[in-house]
Amino acid sequence: MCFDGRYSLGSVVFTFFLGGMMGAAMTALLTPRSGRETREMISDGVNTAYESAQKAAETARERANEMLDKGQEFADKQKTIIASAVAAGKEAMEKEKERLLASFKHKEGEV
Repeated sequence: MCFDGRYSLGSVVFTFFLGGMMGAAMTALLTPRSGRETREMISDGVNTAYESAQKAAETARERANEMLDKGQEFADKQKTIIASAVAAGKEAMEKEKERLLASFKHKEGEV
């Protein structure tokens, strides 16, 4: 759990499953049914929980892939910007170098 009032995905999923298991256990214990009916009800609950877990895992996987794609796009964009800045810096350095050499040669000719 984070301290900014938000919960992590892991804690939400854990709480969801814990609540589901507690609910299923309480229902199984407190409902007046035959043994067969109770076993079927428990089986249905487990199957439902399993399907919910699969959906949650798939959603988490999709979100992780989206975040990875966005991160890769951001990195590529920043790489292009940095490469352009480096190229501009090299070009400016070459121009300044030529200017200084010309200035130095000019001063040598005066002496």
